Amino acid sequence: MTQPDLIPPATSLTRAFADLARDLTDGDVPRISTMRNYRFAIVPYPPADEFALRRHVAELTATLTAKSWLVLSLSLQRLFLERVRHLPGDFATRLIARERRLTDPQRALNLLKEKLAPELEGPTGLAADVAREIAAFAAAHPDDTERTLVILGRAGALYPLIRSSALLRHLDGRTGNIPVILLYPGSRRGESGLSFMDELPPDRDYRPRIYG
Repeated sequence: MTQPDLIPPATSLTRAFADLARDLTDGDVPRISTMRNYRFAIVPYPPADEFALRRHVAELTATLTAKSWLVLSLSLQRLFLERVRHLPGDFATRLIARERRLTDPQRALNLLKEKLAPELEGPTGLAADVAREIAAFAAAHPDDTERTLVILGRAGALYPLIRSSALLRHLDGRTGNIPVILLYPGSRRGESGLSFMDELPPDRDYRPRIYG
């Protein structure tokens, strides 16, 4: 007699995405936030589980698509690299050359933070790029904004240049009230604290609901 297949217990990511799918689709409007006109949520995950996370994202996208939703997946890594490449003159080339000349890794990292953070932070930084992409997508699908979801992924590319809490803060009011989910590489600390990449001290400057 063969042993029945063992069913592993649900992981925290499995539960998080199940809760997220339910809160997005049950009812007339998404219920990912208790605050009116503030449709942001965060799904934290261990940085080592990047590929498992992508499977969950693909499953959520398929579920929503079957229910006539539109899903816009934005790579923060792509937007970050595009912004750097389009900086004036040969900024990126000169910065890379300076970084390579530094033999001390910490000094090299400090140089990158000093030069790149001002280009990425604030309302005119990466938040503006995300807002532009969302606005363009909404303009292309004007009749579907009530059933559209934006997923922000590859946030690890921002480490340690900017905090994701600042990114969400500067996105507030610029998404056309379309739900935005941030996939957060890191761990939850307490009720509302999050440690980016499990490296930085817990940041408690978060208003969105945290799934997981």
